[in-house]
Amino acid sequence: MAATFSRRTRGVALAVGAILTFLVLAGVTYQSVATALERHQFPHPGRLIDVGGHQLHLHCVGDGSPVVVLESAAAGMSAGWGSVQSDLGKTTRVCSYDRAGLGWSEAGDGDYEPSRVPDELKTLLEHAHERGPFIIVGHELGATFARLYAARFPRETAALVLIDDPSENMPPTRSGMVRAVGAWPWLARIGLLRATRSLSRHAAGLPDGSRHATRVFLNRPDHLTRAALEISRLREAATLATADPVDPKLRVIRVTTSAKAPPAFIASTDEARSVTRAVEEAVARVRR
Repeated sequence: MAATFSRRTRGVALAVGAILTFLVLAGVTYQSVATALERHQFPHPGRLIDVGGHQLHLHCVGDGSPVVVLESAAAGMSAGWGSVQSDLGKTTRVCSYDRAGLGWSEAGDGDYEPSRVPDELKTLLEHAHERGPFIIVGHELGATFARLYAARFPRETAALVLIDDPSENMPPTRSGMVRAVGAWPWLARIGLLRATRSLSRHAAGLPDGSRHATRVFLNRPDHLTRAALEISRLREAATLATADPVDPKLRVIRVTTSAKAPPAFIASTDEARSVTRAVEEAVARVRR
């Protein structure tokens, strides 16, 4: 009797294991085929520029000065600025970019270091022949990088617009959230994130082109691997920004939105309009 029960248990376990293996393999195939198709459907809209061993993606629209540079939130990318960039492009030149390992940018050979981000941005703008001083607009994690850029390169910074700046009120890092974020790349590889749209739904509200491209990368393991690293070291980046204060005479405009948890985007029409107005105010001040 016990032997029969044991055989049945092993049989059930083997059947369940076989089903799970099939589902995982099917998910991996689904993810691989979809990613291959999307690489052709969504080519980079800007330029790939060498910053020393790897290329970063820079997308600029509009004309005029000062040039506005957009720094994305954790797990964000250039396409996530959607409405904001297109509206600002009517007023002045505005550039969004993808940090190393995110979006259309290459990760490079070195490990991720928050302190390196402002230096790579400076190199990117120099190699792209964009002329400063710049208005740096940073959202969430991007706000800490904007502050670091301004502190290191004051002559290249005309003003800051900080959106949901975590350096001002940094919440405690929850180990559960870090573990969940660390699982993103693996869940993407087996197609689970794509099937459930658990991350890509955060892009809802962006304009069509921006929304589709952003959703693609929120299902990509390579993008999410770097995103997970950024989020796990968000507190470190905020500490760096706090320890290296900007010139107190620098124009700083602060904006608060409802997008608190990563991945966070300026997706709603009202918030995009609020951010656009704040940047336009900074542009007008600098021009005066």
